[in-house]
Amino acid sequence: MQGTDPLWVYFSAVAGQDGQIDAEELQRSLTSSGISGNYKPFCYETCKLMLAMLDQDCSGSMGFEEFKNLSVALNGWKQHFVCIDVDRSGTVEEAELSQALASMGYRFSPAVISTIVRRYGESGKIGFDEFVACCVKLRALTDHFRKHDATQQGKATFAYDAFIQLTMSL
Repeated sequence: MQGTDPLWVYFSAVAGQDGQIDAEELQRSLTSSGISGNYKPFCYETCKLMLAMLDQDCSGSMGFEEFKNLSVALNGWKQHFVCIDVDRSGTVEEAELSQALASMGYRFSPAVISTIVRRYGESGKIGFDEFVACCVKLRALTDHFRKHDATQQGKATFAYDAFIQLTMSL
């Protein structure tokens, strides 16, 4: 029941009268919650990505169940990030990122890891916010890919229009 869930009180305070959290409310709540620890606050774009990943009804906001799912995902990503950020610098480098993604079940070539670091990093390092954005995109792309990989052999066929729609929605 929602009333007995500890997250419900927090969600209710953030969501307000409409009972939904939009990207701006999510950004404020994550920044004030301390989930980022000593890392910088979440950027608005990352919050929009997280919202899009979990917005099952395409409302542009999230209800309580979607918020709970986000909380679970964020805590998992934070645990991975903290484990690989051994110097507590607030950033991870290419080898550390590769290790983190491998521990989450992703097996990428060094070239793909380099591409990810160039896309999300600055000076060869990725901060927590960017790590979350990367994880959100990887999760969404992987989920979508799996739907089209009928034999589960790592091969899928997409219509160009479906591919563009997917990539533009993230």
